[in-house]
Amino acid sequence: MSSSSLSAVVAFVGADDLSLALAASFLRSGAIVRFYIDPEADESAARTLAEQGGGVTCASPAEAARDATLVIVLSDADGVDELFFGSEGIVKGLCTEAVVLIRSMLVPSHLEKLELKLSDEKKDIFLLDGYIFIGLSDELKQKIVVVASGRENVAKRAEQIFSDLDNMIYFAEGEFGCSSKIKLVNDLLESIHFVASTEAMFLGVRAGIHPSIIYDIISNAAGSSRIFVEAVPKLLSGDPLLIGSLKSLLKKNASYVMDTAKAVTFPLPLLSVAYQQLMHGSSAVIGGEPASPLKVWEQLFGVNIIDAASQPIYDASKLADQLVVASKEAKKVGFIGLGAMGFGMASHLLKSGFSVTAYDVYKPTLARFAELGGLSKHSPEEVSKDVEILIIMVANEVQAESVLYGNAGAVPVLSAGTSIILSSTVSPGFVTQLKKRLEAEGREIQLVDAPVSGGVKRAADGTLTVMVSGTDEALQCTGSVLSALSEKLYAIKGGCGAASSVKMVNQLLAGVHIASAAEAMAFGARLNLRTRRVFEIIQHARGYSWMFGNRVPHMLDNDYSPYSAVDIFVKDLGIVSRESSNLRIPLHVSSIAHQLFVAGSASGWGRFDDGAVVKVYETLTGVKVEGSPPILNKEDVLRSLPVEWPEVPMDDLVSSASHDSKKVVVVLDDDPTGTQTVHDIDVLTEWPVEALREQFLKLPTCFFILTNSRSMIADKAALLVKDICQNLEAAAKTVPGFSYTVVLRGDSTLRGHFPEEADAVVSVLGDMDAWIICPFFLQGGRYTIDDIHYVAESGRLIPAGETEFAKDAAFGYTSSNLRQWVQEKTRGRISENQVSTISISLLRKEGPNAVCQHLCSLEKGSVCIINAASERDMNVFAAGMIQAELKGKRFLCRTAASFVSARIGIKPRPPIRPSELGLKRSLAGGLIVVGSYVPKTTKQVDELRSQCMQSLRVIEVSVEMISLKSTEDRDQEISRVVELGNAYIQSGRDTLVVTSRQLITGRTPEESLEINYKVSSALVEIVRRISSRPRYILAKAILQVAALSRDSHSRSGGRAMHAEAQVDP
Repeated sequence: MSSSSLSAVVAFVGADDLSLALAASFLRSGAIVRFYIDPEADESAARTLAEQGGGVTCASPAEAARDATLVIVLSDADGVDELFFGSEGIVKGLCTEAVVLIRSMLVPSHLEKLELKLSDEKKDIFLLDGYIFIGLSDELKQKIVVVASGRENVAKRAEQIFSDLDNMIYFAEGEFGCSSKIKLVNDLLESIHFVASTEAMFLGVRAGIHPSIIYDIISNAAGSSRIFVEAVPKLLSGDPLLIGSLKSLLKKNASYVMDTAKAVTFPLPLLSVAYQQLMHGSSAVIGGEPASPLKVWEQLFGVNIIDAASQPIYDASKLADQLVVASKEAKKVGFIGLGAMGFGMASHLLKSGFSVTAYDVYKPTLARFAELGGLSKHSPEEVSKDVEILIIMVANEVQAESVLYGNAGAVPVLSAGTSIILSSTVSPGFVTQLKKRLEAEGREIQLVDAPVSGGVKRAADGTLTVMVSGTDEALQCTGSVLSALSEKLYAIKGGCGAASSVKMVNQLLAGVHIASAAEAMAFGARLNLRTRRVFEIIQHARGYSWMFGNRVPHMLDNDYSPYSAVDIFVKDLGIVSRESSNLRIPLHVSSIAHQLFVAGSASGWGRFDDGAVVKVYETLTGVKVEGSPPILNKEDVLRSLPVEWPEVPMDDLVSSASHDSKKVVVVLDDDPTGTQTVHDIDVLTEWPVEALREQFLKLPTCFFILTNSRSMIADKAALLVKDICQNLEAAAKTVPGFSYTVVLRGDSTLRGHFPEEADAVVSVLGDMDAWIICPFFLQGGRYTIDDIHYVAESGRLIPAGETEFAKDAAFGYTSSNLRQWVQEKTRGRISENQVSTISISLLRKEGPNAVCQHLCSLEKGSVCIINAASERDMNVFAAGMIQAELKGKRFLCRTAASFVSARIGIKPRPPIRPSELGLKRSLAGGLIVVGSYVPKTTKQVDELRSQCMQSLRVIEVSVEMISLKSTEDRDQEISRVVELGNAYIQSGRDTLVVTSRQLITGRTPEESLEINYKVSSALVEIVRRISSRPRYILAKAILQVAALSRDSHSRSGGRAMHAEAQVDP
């Protein structure tokens, strides 16, 4: 604790091992520690606390809580009311502003009732809900982790109390009750993992594998979990502590999760069946006596696992090392199956000096392999001639059978003594049958059962975990290849099929862990938890598994690019199901997990990443697991990016594009802010064919057409854009050899008519090679990094979907990831997987040529997101795009203002000073018009009022009167504002005309746009009717400015304005 709190009193009401650890930390910090423990509970905890140097035992909860700064309460649901509100309850002793942290196992509804009752009894105390555990990750190993939730000021107050404790990590998380909900998610995972670990071990032993071998391998493989690592040794030794763990899981953990799921109507199929297993293991009676869980399960599975564990053991890793040392040299390798894993393995063998000849049904993959220096053939038969070792890495048993014995199969042409390494995940039974068939060939063809684990990256790096079984001769013949592919190599005794049995156990656990991660995260989403925060906390807790850490990020990002597909686990857990049936061993949890993957495949997600099993829960319940991107520190993020591309290769390219190829950039500006990054550019407010032809004949680099389409409903905006494009086409046909690129300049915070305006352009001009999406806008603090669009504010990068702009009544959205934003705005017509991206890394490391190559490689009609964090990034992209255009590519751009200035090579100009505005001294006041309704504008209005209180006159325009009332009411309100405006300006006062700040929206986006239009037209009329000439006009009414500009120009007979200046970054 801080120095000011060294004499603070900390009370513990109820205690466990975590309480002891916390109390010790508080005592070391100088705090006074009191505790009350129910006399019916074990008194050893009280004695331990007292022996830790100063802990004081109290006779009642009230005595312990008296004058305490912090009270930490541990209780079950049955006793919590008496503990707080009894005659000697905690409430009787609480002092003003005490912090009470509840660790009780209460379901959320009980917590809410307790909070209400406490607030009635004691209105001046601070209540927190806490989840406390010992950190198990490498990062927080053995630290005490405190997750506290409640009102923000209370959580901050508690953080000050905990801040100086040694060995302590503190998380403040959400509203009251969130911490207990996170604990429920962890408890769900622990319970499922415990039962899955039990099923896996009994299956492995029944398959003939020594349990210690299974444990040693799985503990370091993808099927591992913290529960597996902790519980299996207790299982194998018959540790009596296992009974206590089981009862705790059942009574205090899983049952609370089940109750909560029932309360929020959420299905938990995996936990439900695990719960039944836990009940069975803890409540069965054998021979009239309560049986230990171990005996119950040994009877259920028909396996004496303790006897199996007592059998002689060997070191599978050392045995593999011995075989590798004795291995024979082999250089000519055949490889069948260049999928994601196979390609990595084969390419690594090439790098390791082996001569590799490969076959795959997908010809582009063969071509890629040939580019690396490998040899490719047209059939398994051709690959298998004259090789010393043949590796099979196909998807399933059917494919393995086909490449070995099908048409143009491998086996008939294999030379005598050739070794086959079967690395596909297949059933042990398939391997043993294959071994018999190869022996029947009579050519001494050796078979090595060698399934692998580790993923695509490790396959390419040669760092896989490989389990092998077979004869010593077969293993010695293949040892050099197996060693090259693996970081961890295990030789399993038991002949062919034994290694696949171990892989089967690993896949049982891996599949259940993916499915349980999906169930847990979907449950967390139903409980309204921040799913990214849940993931962050569970990483340090007992509920973590390797698959949870690897697959949940896919769920949070809603990114299911297939690394290992749902259909893979349909197959792998199908193997588990079939083998368990053959071995007569019931596997309840893994069977449910298998059905979840089957459901996912049946729903169309079979080829998606296996993390897409979460979509089964999302579809059934309507929850969304995808987590919002985190808010980032702007300085840290920008500093972490690669160094910018060193050159600005724009001048010559812009000249080539605009003059040599007669290419003009035409910007359709949906509001008048698009010109703020350019200067010396014509801006058209009307677009007849003649006016457009005049512009084309000038052959400018660029000109703007001010459409103001953002103020319109979507259908009208689309018709307007079509009309403009038809005129552009007609004008362009009168200028020989001329072409143009259309840029839809839109809002940098993603508001506007997309894709309606883009569709309108294409309907007239024809399909484009690609749509370019580029909302980067440095001056406004808009950055796109890793496809996430951010709004900079107060040194932070806030995902656009979390900002006020995303809540716009007419143009609202939820996605900050631009690929997902495209999918959202096109209503799934363009899926996020169809959207290409150009990364900041490509812009900064590879430059314009790489941009050009990427754009030229896109399929016609693609959508491409441009990441950018600086003007240089924009320049590099623009240079690459111009190169692609010079090669004949056509693009339609939906961008913010920064792209336009980069594309036409505008050099920045200093902002205009007041002395350069040409204002003459006048006795009249100025006119400031504000119609923008976003909160940021409201803050600017407030700041203007506070700084110019004495000199400024303010006229508030009632939005309700001008948009919702009768025509007569509207006219009266406009007349009132005009009359006041004239009077103030004539008196020499600067005048602010501002719309009322309360946002009024319609029931639909179309109604909201209609309200906007009425407000806009009212402001235009107000300005038109103010007859006093103001000294200046300053407009912060984005859409209204467009109407003002067009109105003033049409009255003067003009069609084009000239943009003279630009905004300062």
